[in-house]
Amino acid sequence: MSKIIEVKTNVIQFLKENVNCHEVTVIKLDKVDENWEAIAEVYEDDSFLKSMNLPPKLKRVFYSVKIDGSNEVVAFEKMTEYSQ
Repeated sequence: MSKIIEVKTNVIQFLKENVNCHEVTVIKLDKVDENWEAIAEVYEDDSFLKSMNLPPKLKRVFYSVKIDGSNEVVAFEKMTEYSQ
């Protein structure tokens, strides 16, 4: 398996385990020196609707994930916006 597929799989697995989400798609993956930077599109429950006990609706958000050369996630954050 190629390294880029391993990194993509690792990003998806990490987000599914650590973020309460339904679907994860890696939409951008860049190698920077020995590290990788990924942008993932994630669908998660709308927390506002959930807090109001209203019917659930999925909300699309983006996460930035950084992975080092040994395929370990070293940083991730929810992005406030993403423009392609």
